[in-house]
Amino acid sequence: MFSRHLLPQLAEELQFSSAVALLGPRQVGKTTLALEVAKAVPSLYLDLESERDRFKLAQPELYLADHLDKLVIFDEVHRAPGLFPVLRGLIDEARRKGRRAGQYLLLGSASLDLLQQSGETLAGRIAYLELAPLDVTEVGGELLDTLWLRGGFPDSVTAASTARSLRWRLNFIRTYLERDIPQFGPRIAAEMLRRFWTMLAHHQGGLLNVAQLARNLGVDAKTAQSYIDLLCDLLLVRRLPPWHTNIGKRLVKSPKVYVRDSGLVHALLDIETKETLLSHPVVGASWEGFVIENLLSCTSDSVQAYFYRTSGGAEIDLLLVWPGNVLWAIEIKRSLMPKVERGFHAACDDLQPARKLVVYPGTEAYPLGNDVQAVSLEGLCREITAKS
Repeated sequence: MFSRHLLPQLAEELQFSSAVALLGPRQVGKTTLALEVAKAVPSLYLDLESERDRFKLAQPELYLADHLDKLVIFDEVHRAPGLFPVLRGLIDEARRKGRRAGQYLLLGSASLDLLQQSGETLAGRIAYLELAPLDVTEVGGELLDTLWLRGGFPDSVTAASTARSLRWRLNFIRTYLERDIPQFGPRIAAEMLRRFWTMLAHHQGGLLNVAQLARNLGVDAKTAQSYIDLLCDLLLVRRLPPWHTNIGKRLVKSPKVYVRDSGLVHALLDIETKETLLSHPVVGASWEGFVIENLLSCTSDSVQAYFYRTSGGAEIDLLLVWPGNVLWAIEIKRSLMPKVERGFHAACDDLQPARKLVVYPGTEAYPLGNDVQAVSLEGLCREITAKS
């Protein structure tokens, strides 16, 4: 089992919140993490994809009233949307009896239905955490290239061979398209959505142009936008927003779009080996998305992420905004001898960030001049984790 750095945060939230929702894509390790944290307290695990466990909740008020002294874990909670009003009543009843925390842990594979349902009925009673795929601090820097190639899903990282890892990811994509996605949204043809997902992989790290994607796919812009929204809500795609502030420059206003897991990018593009990846046009964008996801998996909710680009060519790949409006400008390079472009310096002159960093594939940290420092991905992830 990998040591997940979200574990202590999850345990802490359960000490202060009546209910905690742990969100993340399927197979990312939510159940394993939940069962690990449950070892410390009396607990009950219910898998709502199991017909037997759903039958236990035929009359949820009666069943759950017998387990008010336990941490009850609901896996794939979106399968029981009628459960949330019941939980509200049970939480309020337990509060009147003096128990104010650690009652329910809700595991969900998407944010959209879960947030809508719980937002209406559990406001003030629930905390949200997101479990991302494995990052470099959890796997170890010695497996950096393996993590980049295979992505962060535990079964993909630990597969017996590169070919088995790719097969697992292709099966994962097929399962999402044919079984999971229809549970969350209107019926969408699996082949159509796969083509759209593949288009996003080819466009990794590019500016989002919904109209162009719609034309390429042969659908209207509203339909293409709904596909983007769905994949973002399923925590499979990220829209990185542009930094917007009044600095007297013409700023790019479209978000960047990334398939969040690098292993899924490579599976969608049929890239099996590192050698194939290094010769593929997506290599730079794939590394950029991989670095961004690793860094953001280590930040707290108080840190906001953007990119910065002006029409004049000034650009910052990732801009972290810490509390107090403290800016970190991060450039991402695949080279072992990174060189900072003029556009990065121009952007830093515009924003005056507190730190200027270049993330590269090496292991040492060293200055590059003009207050810019080259750092390893693992080193920066560990620093962000400690600071967050």
